[in-house]
This record gives sequence, structure tokens and C-alpha cells, in this order.
Amino acid sequence: MVSVIPLPVRVTTDVDHGGRWTSLTAGDREWLWHRDEPRRPLVRPGDSFADAGGLEECVPTVRGLPDHGDAWSRSWRRAGDEDTVECPGFRLTRRIGEQGNAVVADYTLAGEPGYRFVWAAHALLDLSKAARIGVTRPAPARLYPDEGDRWVAGAWPTVDGVPLDRLGPDDASAVGAVVLTSRVSVHDGTDTLHLSVEADGQPVAVALWRNLGGFPQEAPYRSIGVEPMLGRVFDRAAAGEGDTAVVPASGKVAWRLTVTADRRL
Repeated sequence: MVSVIPLPVRVTTDVDHGGRWTSLTAGDREWLWHRDEPRRPLVRPGDSFADAGGLEECVPTVRGLPDHGDAWSRSWRRAGDEDTVECPGFRLTRRIGEQGNAVVADYTLAGEPGYRFVWAAHALLDLSKAARIGVTRPAPARLYPDEGDRWVAGAWPTVDGVPLDRLGPDDASAVGAVVLTSRVSVHDGTDTLHLSVEADGQPVAVALWRNLGGFPQEAPYRSIGVEPMLGRVFDRAAAGEGDTAVVPASGKVAWRLTVTADRRL
């Protein structure tokens, strides 16, 4: 008989470098993938993205300008249990805490009413080639077959012939996708990581970055991103109606990211 036990999830962050999550452990497993990137400690606002892995806070956009948003390239300020970053057009506050075995991150973005933005918890995960992604069906999905704004509509798990729920060996491909769901599970061996996002009155989704050695073109490497998000597009400049979060009359948007994990015995 198979039993499933919850694992305590713990997080380490770096407020000096974009509020980046540098560790996400569950039991004895580190879930975050890392990559040597000497540019990462030296970035300044407006620089192109320096991909060191971990989990980056991408807001107010992921693709487009500024590259991967404004928050990841700035120092954050820590006061008690709150981390805050000031960016052009908005202030983002984050409180990460433990609730039993779960890690819960509560966010508040303050800006002018009507301000439109996308946020993604840009988590790059250390996964085997046998790992699979679980989403409750049915779930509409948008596949981005290249770095542009064009997407192909479909339904989870396979869009335009791409099996988004499976990773498999490197095949020199790299695609992004946005799945219209609030919860995703990542299964790898006997371990499962669960991520969910809640935001009253705002569009939520999960972005996937399925890079099987196809990016970047000049020196490709493998990286897998599973990214709870506010919004339904990678680039807010290409967003249609309802595709971004919008600051209401109160001047604030609040949302919650919950991370849990378990193991089959």
C-alpha cells in the first residue's frame, strides 16, 4: 500500500539581489535549479536578464521591457517579516511565512488605479527527464513556440503537438506556455511539489518554460520553469482585455502563493 506524507517546505531569499528565492527545500530535496552566471550579482535596473536559476520575482512583465520586469534587478528592503521593492509605477511588498508544512507568500502591489501588470514567480526547477507536470483538466493553454508575442490556443496537456506535461530528453526545443489554471503539481520520482496562486478579482495562470536545450541559440542549456502568475500573457505590452492584473480604485492588489510538497512511500 502506498502512503503519501507531507514534507516541510522551507525557503531562503536574497533581498540584495532582486528578492530572489535561492533555495526551496522539501525534506532533503532542493527543488530549485541553479546555473553559474557571473553577471547576476552585478545587474542594474534596465540590464538584460541574467539567468542564475532560483526563483525570480518578475513584475510588471516577463518578456518585453524591462527584460523579466523591474523587480529582479533591484535591491529590496527588509523590515521585520516584510520585503519591499520600489519600482517605477509601483511598490511591491512580500511577506513569506510558514504555515505548518507549507510556505505561504503574501504579496501586495500598490500603484495608481488602472495600472496594468503581469507577475510571475519565475521558478526554475531541478528535475529529472522523467518528471511530469500535473494540471487539473480541462485547462485552456496558450503555447508560445518562439520568443515573440504570437501564441497558439489549445487545451492542456498537448498544444500544437507539444506535450507540455512531459519533459523527456533534450531535443533542441524551447517553448513557453501559459495555462489558465490556479494550481500546478510537479511530479518527480516519489516527490511532488504543489504550487497555487490566489488573487480575488484578478486573472491567474501558470506559465511554463520548457527549454530542452534550445535556448539560447549561441550556447543552449536545459532549464524548466514552472511559474504561478497574475495575468495570462508573458508580455504585458501584448496583452488583450483581461490578460493582465489591474490595480483597482483602492490602489492595491493582493495575492497569495502557496507551496507544499509530499512524498510517496
